[in-house]
Amino acid sequence: MQSTLTQQGLDLLIFGMGTVFVFLTLLVVCVTVMSTFINKFLGEEEVANEPKPAPKKAANSANVDPKVLAVIQQAIYQHRAKTQP
Repeated sequence: MQSTLTQQGLDLLIFGMGTVFVFLTLLVVCVTVMSTFINKFLGEEEVANEPKPAPKKAANSANVDPKVLAVIQQAIYQHRAKTQP
């Protein structure tokens, strides 16, 4: 059985791409199974006794001196004017 060079190239192409496809599919399946296993058996457990940290309060602009606020706003305006074309 003699095959042409084109036929041999196509056979090699199909075999190579099939091998890569099978390997990548197996890799995805293994990673998914390991992730599920780790999350199920080794995942972090929530401790009911520990209090959750309080959310941080936003900075209140009423505590800032109006002159300082005006200077900050002018600096931001000048910076944006320089950086934008």
